[in-house]
Amino acid sequence: MSIFNLIGDNGIVITEQKELTVEQALDITCSKLLEQGKVEPSYLAAIKQKHQEIGAYYVLAPKIAMPHARPEDGVNQASLQVTVFKHGVDLQSEDNGDVFVAITLAAMDSDSHIQTIVALSELFQNDDDITAMIEAENTEQIAAILKKY
Repeated sequence: MSIFNLIGDNGIVITEQKELTVEQALDITCSKLLEQGKVEPSYLAAIKQKHQEIGAYYVLAPKIAMPHARPEDGVNQASLQVTVFKHGVDLQSEDNGDVFVAITLAAMDSDSHIQTIVALSELFQNDDDITAMIEAENTEQIAAILKKY
């Protein structure tokens, strides 16, 4: 299964907002998942709670974040949401700076998303595709990149 199958036609958000707080940014990274009923509000709350406890655990590398919580925190359907922050957002990661691409992971259990993680890691290692996603002018351009993985 490709990454795009878990995102679907309405799972990509591009935001031009500036100076977002961590809370506001996390709200955006889960907005489509919540809107579509793929996760419960408790899932977003769990991500925020974990952030308060241990910091930006989901910022994986410069420019890249993968917000997620545990399946039992409110996942209704295995899915992903891609959010591009055109101006970057400070999620308080000490080592990685501003985030421009966030891929929110909602997994049904600990094992079934392993292939998804492998595909995402390939994407995250491709600086050209990450840059192209950040520079994309519309969701179709981002979708075209994601369909390669």
